[in-house]
Amino acid sequence: MTTPKTQTGALARQQAIYSAGMSGSRPTVPTDYAALEAAAEKAMSEEAYAYIAGGAGRESTMSANRRAFERWRIVPRMLRNVEERDTSIELFGRRLDTPFVLCPIGVLEMAHDEADIAVARAAAARGTPMLFSNQASRSMEECAAAMQRVRNDAPRWFQLYWSKSDALVESLVSRAEACGCEAIVVTLDTTLLGWRSRDLDLAHLPFLLGQGIAQYTSDPVFRASLSEVPDDGPRPKINTRTLRNVIAAARHYPGSSLRALTSGQALAAVRQFIATYSRPNITWADLAWLRERTTRPIVLKGILDGDDARLAVEHGVDGLIVSNHGGRQVDGARASLDALPEIVAAAPDLPVILDSGIRGGADVFKALALGASAVGIGRPYAYGLALDGEAGVGEVLDNLAADFELTMALAGCSDIATIRAGATRLVRDEHAGG
Repeated sequence: MTTPKTQTGALARQQAIYSAGMSGSRPTVPTDYAALEAAAEKAMSEEAYAYIAGGAGRESTMSANRRAFERWRIVPRMLRNVEERDTSIELFGRRLDTPFVLCPIGVLEMAHDEADIAVARAAAARGTPMLFSNQASRSMEECAAAMQRVRNDAPRWFQLYWSKSDALVESLVSRAEACGCEAIVVTLDTTLLGWRSRDLDLAHLPFLLGQGIAQYTSDPVFRASLSEVPDDGPRPKINTRTLRNVIAAARHYPGSSLRALTSGQALAAVRQFIATYSRPNITWADLAWLRERTTRPIVLKGILDGDDARLAVEHGVDGLIVSNHGGRQVDGARASLDALPEIVAAAPDLPVILDSGIRGGADVFKALALGASAVGIGRPYAYGLALDGEAGVGEVLDNLAADFELTMALAGCSDIATIRAGATRLVRDEHAGG
């Protein structure tokens, strides 16, 4: 008689949900993406939901990301022996249990009070790399410490928006190295803020309230520059709402809120952030300057063109993230998945991560089958955060891992190498997805 094996991974996840259902308990965090987003919308303020869910212009790039996934269909193969399954990958010398990276999302305090700290703990518990946002609500040092308390070797990377201040860039990179970040990810597609209609119609930019600038207000170079802040630009009409917002900015500044308010430091920090946030004149030549200042792998995020991928190889970068910023920057841009095969072909020796549009296990499978080394997760974990903090982020990641493992197995693959080897293949359906 064969002794039944204890179920682990995807089957254990399924059984835990169904077992809880026997006593009338349903998941707090929906497993269906549309339901997840709808529940998060109810849990967040109108401004918070608009900031996280919205895209550029008519949001056609967001739609294109989803249509691209729908155009590829999985062709399952039978009798392949998938009893034992391995979803792990190796990335920058790390063995990861799942092919996931948590991509940076700014101003997470709009979703939950614990913001980046809750995400950091959930990521660390699962050994999933967290890409610390340059526009975080909590400093990289706080997030690194939170991860280490969960798992000492928890993997983390740092997202860099290249500021107009080289001294600030150098300081941010140095801090990232000091707190254990294993890669520096330069976001290329946000040298200017895209035309985000939802935020504009609400006349709401969280940075003006002191939100999402914790990496700056915790930085010694940035704080030393506050005495030189330009005092120009448009000024809001003074009323009770203005005063409440000024007080809110002071509350987000480190230390005494009263001191930040009366000294003018909080408002100076907001103005200095706006003045130095990002540098539109950055070029390929600037990467040599960055390489001189870090020993960490340099990854470029925002690549959508094969020629840019080849230039990245020529300039000695260590990895690429194929991304259109989740549709938040250029309305009408190419879908990330559509660009993926071209980028992989142009940079065959580099890790290539697919970001933008991942919503379920089938999406992960398709990205890997088309050559991605891993996938970036964005809005889904932010919605989990809004619903249940750290536990909500964990639920989203566990659900995605289970969904992917089952999709992989049911398609006839026992591991990711098999997906990439073509034993299971995709077919393109031009009629799917509109």
